[in-house]
Amino acid sequence: MTNILLVEDDKDIIDLLAIHFCEPDYRLTACTDGREGLERVLAGNFDLAILDINLPAMDGLELCREIRAANLSLPIIMLTARAEEIDKVLGLELGADDYLTKPFSIRELIARVKALLRRSERTSHIQDSKTKVLRYANLTIDLARRKVTLDDERVDLTPKEFDLLVLLAANPGKTYSRERLLSLIWGYEYEGYEGTVNAHINRLRGKIEADAARPQFVLTTWGVGYRFNDEIS
Repeated sequence: MTNILLVEDDKDIIDLLAIHFCEPDYRLTACTDGREGLERVLAGNFDLAILDINLPAMDGLELCREIRAANLSLPIIMLTARAEEIDKVLGLELGADDYLTKPFSIRELIARVKALLRRSERTSHIQDSKTKVLRYANLTIDLARRKVTLDDERVDLTPKEFDLLVLLAANPGKTYSRERLLSLIWGYEYEGYEGTVNAHINRLRGKIEADAARPQFVLTTWGVGYRFNDEIS
C-alpha cells in the first residue's frame, strides 16, 4: 500500500482525493496546515507528499524547504491556485519533484503520482540493466535499493537528486547540458527552468562532495553543463 500525505486546506479537494486515493492501493492522510503537515512528515512513513502552497501556519514552499532540510527524500508534488511562474520555479528549486496549478485534472494528478512513484522504485537511465551498483572511490550508488553511501555512511537524496546522480555517474565523462538534464529528469514541460538544475546540482554537491566549491565527483563543463568525473575509479 502507498502512503500519501496531503497538506491542503480546501475540504473539497481533500474529499476528491480521498475518493481516488483509497484502499487497498493507497492510504491518504490529510491535514490542513503546514505546521501539522511537517509534524506528520517527520513522524510518519510516507511514500509521497502533495502540498498546497497557500496554507495556514506554514505555507507549502516553506514546508517543502523544511522537508528537504531534514534530508527526507520522499517525492513532493506542489499544488497552487496561483499561476505565477516564480512560484513554480521556486517550488522546484526548493526540492519539489512536480507541480500542478489549480484547477487540475484528477486524472493528470493520479498520472503524475504514479510516475513519481515509479521513478522512486527504479532508475530508467541506466543502459545496462545488469549494472546494480556503481562505485567511485568512497562513493557507492546502489541502484536497486536507491541507496547512496559515502565512506559507508548513508546519504539521503531526494528522488531528483538521486536520478541526477545516477544519470551522470552511469555515463562518466559525458557532458549533459542543463536543457538535456531538464528533459531527462523533469520532462519537457519544464523547458526554460534551467536554474532548477543548478539548484539541484548545488544541493547534490553539498551532500556528496567533501568541498562543494571544489567538487570531486560532479564537475562543471563550463558554458555547457555538467559531467561525472571519469578519472575516478
